[in-house]
Amino acid sequence: MIQTSNRFSFFNPGTWHCVLAALLAAIVPLSAAGDVEKTELGPVRVHIVARGLEHPWGLTFLPDGRMLVTERPGRLRIVDPNGSVSPPLSGLPEITARGQGGLLDVALHPEFVENGLVYLSYAAEGPSGVGTEVARGRLEGNALVGTQTLFRATPKGSGGRHFGSRLVFHPDGSLFVTLGDRGDRPRAQRLDDHAGSVIRIDDSGGVPPDNPFVDRTDALPEIFSLGNRNVQGASLHPDTGELWAHEHGPQGGDEVNVIRSGVNEKALSASQARRTSLTMPYLVCPDSRSSRL
Repeated sequence: MIQTSNRFSFFNPGTWHCVLAALLAAIVPLSAAGDVEKTELGPVRVHIVARGLEHPWGLTFLPDGRMLVTERPGRLRIVDPNGSVSPPLSGLPEITARGQGGLLDVALHPEFVENGLVYLSYAAEGPSGVGTEVARGRLEGNALVGTQTLFRATPKGSGGRHFGSRLVFHPDGSLFVTLGDRGDRPRAQRLDDHAGSVIRIDDSGGVPPDNPFVDRTDALPEIFSLGNRNVQGASLHPDTGELWAHEHGPQGGDEVNVIRSGVNEKALSASQARRTSLTMPYLVCPDSRSSRL
């Protein structure tokens, strides 16, 4: 592992499956039914919760223990703890399933119990191509009602790579949205282009007044940080409230970054990306003492 400022780069080949095993061990008790898998950390019992989903991409838990699960082809379903899978929910926005794009992440408003609002990120088509968008609707039964688009990444482009996208609410009520560079790395260096950035909007799609580039006429005001390749994992540090994000390297050189306001992540890169062979990264947690779980 190499740390440069707020960036961690991981390029060690090895047993990436121990990461999944550790996560499963934390979620599923060994007494539960399921197959036992051997890992470097010991036996893990893997329990299948539900079957029949097509490319499940994101999920979030409802207050009653059920899950909202996205399928990349464009369907949102409710999965019960007993494994039953609902029919697709109605009321979703128009979604374009192309390459790595489609219906991506799902998140609940921090005051979901009161307002029932569900947020989605997804790929959508426009006159100039396809790009990542964010919409929200109110969950009523098996439908989203009053669905409205809050954000559209611009400019849209061709191709089907690197749409991001994770949704993370901050305690101040703002919403982080991670975006990919759409397979065109120079776009991630432009302040007049959303590609390759982490954006920050309010819960209605507006721009928070303390965003770092809000007063610059040459910049898109939603941009919080730039210089990313394809961020598809993000979470807030439980103690500091900082946004930690995972970014795919081209082939090896995957990174876990602490996202800072106004920072160009590429300028801090210590990535050892490879173009000749594929290596899998280790994962580091904010409070871990080494680069291996």
